[in-house]
Formats: sequence, C-alpha cells, structure tokens
Amino acid sequence: MTSTIQNSVSLALTAFATFRTPGKIANAIRSGGLESIRAAASELDEITLGDIESKARSMESLGIGAVIFGQDDFPVSLVQNGKPLMPIIFYKGNKGLLYADGVGMCGSRNVSPQGLAAAERCGVAVSNRNLTIVSGYAKGVDTATHLAALRSGGSTVIVLAEGFDFFRIKREFASDFDPERTLVLSQFAPSQTWQAHAAMARNAIIFGLSNALVVIEAGDRGGTLAAGHGAMKLGRPVLVVDFGERTPEGNKILLGAGALPISSPKSLQDALSRISEGAPPVGDVPLF
Repeated sequence: MTSTIQNSVSLALTAFATFRTPGKIANAIRSGGLESIRAAASELDEITLGDIESKARSMESLGIGAVIFGQDDFPVSLVQNGKPLMPIIFYKGNKGLLYADGVGMCGSRNVSPQGLAAAERCGVAVSNRNLTIVSGYAKGVDTATHLAALRSGGSTVIVLAEGFDFFRIKREFASDFDPERTLVLSQFAPSQTWQAHAAMARNAIIFGLSNALVVIEAGDRGGTLAAGHGAMKLGRPVLVVDFGERTPEGNKILLGAGALPISSPKSLQDALSRISEGAPPVGDVPLF
C-alpha cells in the first residue's frame, strides 16, 4: 500500500496526517528519508488514505503543488545545517520564483502614511533590481510591496499564514495579479486556519528565501521585529528604513542590533548592489 503514494501533494498530505507537526515531519525525513512518510501511511485506514488522494487530486486541479525536504527541488536556502526551516511547502503559480534571487519585505498591517510610501518605493526599487519581492499577505506593508512589484513589471512571492483552503485573490490584487509573475506559498496543512503563531512561523520562509530582508515599520514587539531578529540569526542582511526623528521604536531596536539603515530608494539600491549588479539606479527620492 505504501508504494502507491508517489506524487508530492499526496506525500505532503500524508506527512501531515501521520506526523502532524512540521518538527516531527522534519525529524522523520532526516532519520528515514521520504520512505518514512510512505511507511507511516501503512498505519492509516482506507478511508483516510482515500481522503488524502481525493484532496490531492482537488489541489492539483487548482494548480497547487508541493515540495518536500529530501526532494531535489526543495530550496537549499531553506535548509540550515542539514535541517529545514520547514519541511513542506505547498505552492501555486510560477514555481521558478521559488529559486529566484529575492528580497523579503515586512512591516506593520496598520502602517503609517510615511511607511506606506516607503513600502511602495522600496518595492519598486527592488523590482528595478530584477529581484523578486517576498512578503506576507496582510494589509499594509505586505500588500503595498506586492502591488509595487506587479505594477512595475516585477515578480512577487506571497507567503500565507494559513493553509491553501483559505487562499483567495484579494480585491486589491484583482486587476494586477499575474500568475506568471506571482508565486503563492504555504507551509501549513491546507485546512489550517490563520493563527498568530502561524503568522510568526511563516516569517521563516520570507527571510529564508530572501538574500536580504527590508523592514519598513516595526513595533517594539510583534512579528516584524521577530522577523528582523530571525533574519539576523540566519545570517541574512537586514535593511531597516530610517525615518529620522519619526523612526518607529522597532526599527531603532533592529538598527541598534546591527541592521543597516536605508533612507531612500538609492540607498536601498546601493545596499542591494552586492546581491544584484547592473540595474540602473532609481534616484535619491526620499522615502518619507
């Protein structure tokens, strides 16, 4: 029975059904390879196995695929010291963007007007470097940076904080969403609802896939600040918008911890020059 579980979506769903948590899935694969998932499937009843295959067919019909730690197409940038930052990623859209040079963007949902302007200009600056934007799917900074990329001809990766069962193209994206220039990712089982801890966990994809992380606005606690610290711990350069006297407290904390300040699209371009060379500068237009 275990040999019938071959395609990636079925295998990913089986992993969640048998091992439940990402940590246990990763440990099983590290100790026994992908065969450990197929072997564990033998403990599942026929009804559960049938449900898995039905769900896999449904997801595939919607264009959803999966990459699993241990497969050749799992991104090496998401593996550190032999351990995956997350063992399974479901995806929809241009899979090639999973391996493209990217820049993570993060910031507040309730972004200030100065932060919103900065997010849009940073998004354009990154796209003009032919780099892919990687961000969440929340209102505020996430939405502003994705749309800046799409509207300037660039590409973007949307990282969900929930399972694919809940993904919809939001109204703000309706006229700009381009599946050829967009990739949607989720590290969670399809039925998982939005939860605060999941929103924090998905940050690992954002800075893990990125060559650098740009922080627009961070509070003195919360997900954006945690993302900045997480990126630093992983060894990713963290670039933080410096608004002078109006710089948010979380930005100051990250700058004090060693993040690099940026204050204009040109300074962002200069900071990214070690990642991508040859793109023309966009000028020293103030971010705020």
